[in-house]
Parts: sequence; C-alpha cells; structure tokens
Amino acid sequence: MAYTEPSQAVPPRRPPGIQAGPLAHRTTHRMSRLEQLCLAKGLKMTGQRRVIMRVLSESNDHPDVEQLHRRAAGIDARISIATVYRTVRLLEEAGILSRHDFGDGRARYEQATTEHHDHLVDLESRQVIEFKNEAIEKLQRKVARELGFELVGHRLELYGVPLRDASRRRRDG
Repeated sequence: MAYTEPSQAVPPRRPPGIQAGPLAHRTTHRMSRLEQLCLAKGLKMTGQRRVIMRVLSESNDHPDVEQLHRRAAGIDARISIATVYRTVRLLEEAGILSRHDFGDGRARYEQATTEHHDHLVDLESRQVIEFKNEAIEKLQRKVARELGFELVGHRLELYGVPLRDASRRRRDG
C-alpha cells in the first residue's frame, strides 16, 4: 500500500447528490443561479428545495413536475411529488421559473430569463428547441405597430415534424 502525505489525502468520494449532513450543501456543490435568486428574494431554502433547484438548473430540457420529481428523488428519495409541486409553484410565483404548455397537457418549466427566445416543439419526439430569430422579432414589432400598438412582449411557440416526415405526409396525405 502506497503512503500518502496527509496534505495530499483525497477525501472519500460520495455518489452524486449524497450529502454528509445538513450543512453539506454549502460545500458539496456551487450554488446554482436559481438558489441565488431565491436567496435574493428572501425565499426559505430547505435541503429538498435546493435539490429541486439544482435539478432545474442542470436541466437542458423543459421538464414537467413528474420528470423533476424522478430526477430529484434520484438524489434524495425523501422528496415527494407534493414537495416538487409546491416548490415549482413558489418559484413560478416569485418569477424565477417560467411555465409553458406545449400542447401535450403537461406544464413544463424553465428558468425565467431576461434574454428572449422562442420555442419549436417537435411533435414526434416532444423535444423543445429554443431559438432566436431577429427577422421574426422585427416582423412582430412591425405587425404590432401597423395595428396601432407598441409590442411589449410576446410568446412564440412553433409546432412541427422533421422535414423528412413532413414531405412523406404531403405525398401520402
């Protein structure tokens, strides 16, 4: 067995999400943007809320509550679906999360942001693709102006199928 100097000793690794104790969250991961926003707004931070926020922060998709629950429960099995629902509602009311309905009957969530983007939903895979298009933004402002309005906000959701399937449907349909 090789000798290791105490200053070079590596602490034992814990599986991801396993915490050593009530204060472990302060040292086991960097505080997420969501956690920072919650603290800035004076929201109470529990260990379970921190796990849910970490899951949301690390999500590359637009998860629904059931998906959030599965991911969070994989880190802390004590997290109930009711806790996830309450946390999501709290974060939405605080303006920290944005809620979307992409036509599948499930509310989906993403971090609220000041940077505008739109969504394209693949109707086959249900994948949500975020995009920005200045031509669309310009056209929307133009339409609003022509109708006598100043555009102060909008939400654009496009729904489609991959082109290979769309062309097949046109031929078959």
